[in-house]
Amino acid sequence: MKLHSIIIGEGQPFIILHGFLGMSDNWKTLGKKYSEVGYQVHLIDQRNHGRSPHSDDFSYQHMSDDLLEYCNDHNLENIVLLGHSMGGKTAMEFSCTYAEKLSKLIVADIAPKYYPLHHQDILDSLSALDFESIQSRKEAETTLGEYIKDPGTKLFLLKNLYRKEGSTFGLRINLEVLTKRVEEIGKALENNKTFGLPTLFLRGEKSNYIKDADFQLIKNHFPFAEIMTVSKGGHWLHAENPKEFYDKSIHFIKK
Repeated sequence: MKLHSIIIGEGQPFIILHGFLGMSDNWKTLGKKYSEVGYQVHLIDQRNHGRSPHSDDFSYQHMSDDLLEYCNDHNLENIVLLGHSMGGKTAMEFSCTYAEKLSKLIVADIAPKYYPLHHQDILDSLSALDFESIQSRKEAETTLGEYIKDPGTKLFLLKNLYRKEGSTFGLRINLEVLTKRVEEIGKALENNKTFGLPTLFLRGEKSNYIKDADFQLIKNHFPFAEIMTVSKGGHWLHAENPKEFYDKSIHFIKK
């Protein structure tokens, strides 16, 4: 599958993978900062997200194989790979399967464990968008607001809205498949998979996605992992405290 990407700068390849229902645009600001210190940053739309192709096949193995194809097509080696949430799970899968492609791995606010389903409200809100009647972004925001109270989450979801031919709106994500296959998002990394190169796990201080009790599991899969906390950050730690996220990540990459 030919993934869509935004490529910024020149230098060592640095790939960034967004989370569930996100897209490459979510990482433009930080991507530009990394590019300014000698990296060619590849902001990727994973399958069924952003401007990348849609498919009925959806799993971490599929997304990892998509990434391999992307690396081969762009002749990328010695890669720094950063993934957030769902993107972090893809990055873990990829690093354990294709370790020879990587130099360092950064995983943002996700552990290699199983996560129960917890996206139903968000998927329900997106399914409630009736594009036969919605004429503006404001109307879409009002509909989402009946399900989603957090303003930041609403804005994040509205990034998926785009104007199709004529005056109708649509969603860039493949909502039907993502809803049908949502259980794939929470799947754990298989027990026998390991990655033996430098790895950084960054967790948000206000997030419960990586708990202290998960540290041993992380070390089982990633024996050279460092685990650090970004202060004042929740699950979207890179957006809520971008300076500390950048400082901790760039220190790890450069050392």
